[in-house]
Amino acid sequence: MVASSSSKVVQLGSYKASRRNNSISGLSSGAFMTVQLHLAHSSSFAGAGIIAGGPFRCAEVFRPDDMMTAEDACIENSLYICMNPLIPQVSPDAHKLADMARQTAKAGMIDAVANLADDRLYIFTGSADDVVDSDVVARTRKFYELLGVKPANIRYVDNVPAGHSIITDNPEDSGLSTNQPPYINNGGFMQSHDILRHIYSDLQPAAESLSGQLLRFDQTEFFADATDRASMSQFGYIYIPSNVAAGKVKEPRVHIALHGCKQGYNYTDYVNGRADIANQPPYGNRYFTTTGYNHIAESNDIIVLYPQAEGTDNDAVQNPDGCWDWWGYTSANPQAPDYYSREAVQIKAIHAMLDRLCA
Repeated sequence: MVASSSSKVVQLGSYKASRRNNSISGLSSGAFMTVQLHLAHSSSFAGAGIIAGGPFRCAEVFRPDDMMTAEDACIENSLYICMNPLIPQVSPDAHKLADMARQTAKAGMIDAVANLADDRLYIFTGSADDVVDSDVVARTRKFYELLGVKPANIRYVDNVPAGHSIITDNPEDSGLSTNQPPYINNGGFMQSHDILRHIYSDLQPAAESLSGQLLRFDQTEFFADATDRASMSQFGYIYIPSNVAAGKVKEPRVHIALHGCKQGYNYTDYVNGRADIANQPPYGNRYFTTTGYNHIAESNDIIVLYPQAEGTDNDAVQNPDGCWDWWGYTSANPQAPDYYSREAVQIKAIHAMLDRLCA
């Protein structure tokens, strides 16, 4: 039983967490954001878990020409290069994107890529995934290897007949090969546990029950200067293990778990530009309650942070499915997208949450 519910809204607290030995994982748009945040702040992380995600700046593989704006080019790239390339030859170019990452670091927009060398990566693609092509995810592995990550540090899984989903062992979840919301499928194992066990080699078995605190916090303070384009929800969620809540842990580790599209707590369908609240699906809290992160975090004193993106569909931001930004919709200047940099709205906000936990 969780000692504290998520009904009360609190301010995100400080727990003197580790400054370097943290990690991050995500599904789909959360996986693309995982790669971006990992590279932007590689000095803060020891590893990452990427479920159905492409490489850094994937949406810029092919640059715009005189007939297409940068914004339109990013959208076309994201749909037809980074998710479902028409043929393997137009899948993301890992060599080109690795060079772009080096150039981005040289320009001071992300941390030095040398920080990645010793990181541990879990990279997964379901063989039945028809949302993000498996060849795209294979390019993510190649991308990291080109940037110096040791192949032995990468666990690459492509032999599970899963649809587009994070996998659990919950009997109530969708069938393994399903490719539809809530994108949480039953495959007989907790994928979140596999991710954390690969990143951290010293973990104890997951707790049978929870005695920590699942808290709801106001995350708007972390993007107050860009509320019009952040496409982030009012609230975020966090699990504080019981030992951490009691002050018994010196420098607890933090794991950031990023949901995918249509998985935020307040996701609603948009119809003709308006939120269809009457048909709001009742599964918005499942990513931070049923995917298994909290149980393995409880027994290993790991704080789990669940930032929340939300759907926005107006003149300024087109993100009706509540995806994390990996193609530039939050950029102040659509002709010069900065969605991948340390100064990007969502990356800046999430890392500021991590900084608060480390204070």
